[in-house]
Amino acid sequence: MQVKEGTFLITGAASGLGAATAERLAAAGAKVVLCDLNDSVTSHAAKLGERARACMVDITSSEQMQQAFDTAVAFGGPSGLSGVIHCAGVVSVAKLVDREGNPADLEAYAKTININLVGTFNVMRLAAAAMAKNTPTQSGERGVIINTASIAAFDGQVGQCAYSASKAGVVGMSLPAARELSRHAIRVMAIAPGVFETPMMSEIPDEAAQALAAAVPFPKRLGKAAEFAQLAEQIIVNPMLNGAVIRLDGGIRMQ
Repeated sequence: MQVKEGTFLITGAASGLGAATAERLAAAGAKVVLCDLNDSVTSHAAKLGERARACMVDITSSEQMQQAFDTAVAFGGPSGLSGVIHCAGVVSVAKLVDREGNPADLEAYAKTININLVGTFNVMRLAAAAMAKNTPTQSGERGVIINTASIAAFDGQVGQCAYSASKAGVVGMSLPAARELSRHAIRVMAIAPGVFETPMMSEIPDEAAQALAAAVPFPKRLGKAAEFAQLAEQIIVNPMLNGAVIRLDGGIRMQ
């Protein structure tokens, strides 16, 4: 799958990993459709010029995401939609029992699962339906789906039951989805980032962020969104990357 002249839909594209991915693909000659709930997605798309479009959408909404995919397919013209990089999601922290002995909020748990896991399934199913209609490229491919998991899927910390479960679900869907979509010549991959320099990370205290950076074996720092985007591009162009989850974490194993 080639990046140049392809059309890619990126969720969570107003900032962080999604924004960096949209920038990298546009710079490589792709058309990009930026999707996010944050209205800043519009201004970000405008900065990328004529090769970009913006859609304000809720990834858990079937109707809104279908409209975004319709926009992407139309934007792609005869080639349709080449790929999806799904970065949208939320981080949540809550202990099963707090210091006062109160149980965790069930609705908060369900919200995290709904956004991170159900939302991923929603994006993936609509992406697959759109790309299955494509004419195969010279290499025989019709498209590629890249989901965003997390190292929390494997190394969840205290308070991460909801977040870890949601991201473990993303990991668990990768292989069966790749197997199913092979008949349509669509690949499915997932990236599991470690501790990255994103707006989500800014929500935790500086001291905690510094401790996380120090825990990375090498390079001893937080990951950069541009490095996630670089891996996403490599997945797009390498046809043998399929049905797997790649940890992008500098070797960190959370305790």
